[in-house]
Amino acid sequence: MPDFDEKVLQCFLENQLKLYPEPVAQTPEEAKNYLEECMALVVNSKEEVWEYFDEEGVDMENMDADGIVEADEVFAVGDGRYLIVEG
Repeated sequence: MPDFDEKVLQCFLENQLKLYPEPVAQTPEEAKNYLEECMALVVNSKEEVWEYFDEEGVDMENMDADGIVEADEVFAVGDGRYLIVEG
C-alpha cells in the first residue's frame, strides 16, 4: 500500500478540485481513506508518471513528458514526486 505522507495528503487536499467538481475530502484522514479506496499511487519522477500511463494504456499521442504531468489525474507533490489519482 502506498505511503500517503503528510505532504502528499496536503497536496491532494489543496488541489482536488483540479480533478473533481467538489471536494471529496476535508481532512488529511479523509484524504488518506479516499486515496486508498481509489488505489492512488505516488511515483518519484515524470518518467514514472509516463510509465504508469503507458502501462495503463492511456492515449499519450499528443503528450510529452512535461505535458503528462499536467493531466488532471496527476498532482505534483512539490518535492519531485507525483500523486496519480484515477478519477
